[in-house]
Amino acid sequence: MLCLLILAPASLACGDEPMKESAFGKSLVPGKFILPAKDGWWNWGMAPIYDEQGQLHIFNSSIPYKGENGMGYWQSKSIINHYVADSVEGPYQLLGAVFSSDQRTYHNPQISKVGDAYVLVFLWKSVEKGSLQSIGMATAKSLHGPWTENPNNPIIRPTPGTSNSAHASNPSFLVDREGKFRIYYKSMSKGSKFREISVAIADKLEGPYMDSPENPLISFKHMQRDIEDPYAFFYRNTYYMITEDRMDVASALSGEPSLDAKPGGNRPGLLFKSSDGIHWERPKFSYNTDAHYFGKELSRTERPHILWKDGKPEYLFLANHGSKEAGFYLKIENWK
Repeated sequence: MLCLLILAPASLACGDEPMKESAFGKSLVPGKFILPAKDGWWNWGMAPIYDEQGQLHIFNSSIPYKGENGMGYWQSKSIINHYVADSVEGPYQLLGAVFSSDQRTYHNPQISKVGDAYVLVFLWKSVEKGSLQSIGMATAKSLHGPWTENPNNPIIRPTPGTSNSAHASNPSFLVDREGKFRIYYKSMSKGSKFREISVAIADKLEGPYMDSPENPLISFKHMQRDIEDPYAFFYRNTYYMITEDRMDVASALSGEPSLDAKPGGNRPGLLFKSSDGIHWERPKFSYNTDAHYFGKELSRTERPHILWKDGKPEYLFLANHGSKEAGFYLKIENWK
């Protein structure tokens, strides 16, 4: 069944059907947890990429540990670290911080390559009181740098009266079918408690990035549910998006909404498909929980990223809140 996700309650007509597992989800094979944080720090998430020699690079968020509040400093003190390894199993070597500042936080990076340039997008937020989550970009000719921040950072910022008026964050970058540049991101309107997915598009890599008039593209606010952490990609002439099902959207779409849905990434992820990257079909499950794969106590699993090899998806990386490591990876085997 084709079911386009729209803001109107009519999208509820696509419910009453149990959520199905995607072929992508069925292809996933458990790997292991990696990148433990050094003492006094919290590692969060992994944005992986191979260089031209086949060495694996990972960019991730590192946050000073805040005792019982754990990641509480992420909005003011997060930095982006750079790791390398010869294989996904490791061992990993920490090369150092790519972005660190007393004036702003750098968080939740995503890495891509466009032509001969590497593109890093990330959550960008000033430490000034009252500042809102925004999106920044940096580019480099080598994964070892030097990195140059876009002079217009933040390239996407909250705009009053729009779907991102409260914040714009957690970006995912891709080059579309027409060769334009898209950044999908988590957005929230002023006064709302529910996260939605929006997109900004540019003709040039450096921007300017203009919000689509169709925003928000995906929203479950009318169900009082939400999703976040979009990882969007263009593959086999199709647009895909993996998200974290933050508040059990799956049960609501299946016609049996859970009564105790709580935010926090404790549930499986969702996989969306689209022919144009603007209008999206009803999702299927994309990945399961840490408890499912590793038999551990259920905890927050977020921040999906794919490691690509020779143009094909090889591994899915996920952040995990319940471990000392940044997260874990899953092997993608024979996804068709």
